[in-house]
Amino acid sequence: MSNHTETNWVDICNVNDIVPNTGRCALFNNEQVAIFRINYHGNDEIYAVHNFDPFSKANVLARGITGSVVDTLVVASPIYKQHFCLQTGKCLEDETALLKTYKARIVDNTVQLSA
Repeated sequence: MSNHTETNWVDICNVNDIVPNTGRCALFNNEQVAIFRINYHGNDEIYAVHNFDPFSKANVLARGITGSVVDTLVVASPIYKQHFCLQTGKCLEDETALLKTYKARIVDNTVQLSA
């Protein structure tokens, strides 16, 4: 018997439903998730973080501006402009603020998430 547990992936949307270098909000496991499609060196990469901005107390991060700060891919909150790392969820300006992150991938042009 194997100790390996299979990750359960859930289809969310077609990758083309997300404009490159922007975000989109989706409901996953009864939580609002901000999903970002980042075109990095000609390849699409998908990142997913909780949509809730801990500073403004609003579900707005999917509308944030994506970019990089010192080689770290980030989303800047559209309200107060804090930068959150798309890979770790850490706030660059305040390390005590941390967003929940989700596993994300693209399979056959479908964006999938896993907890």
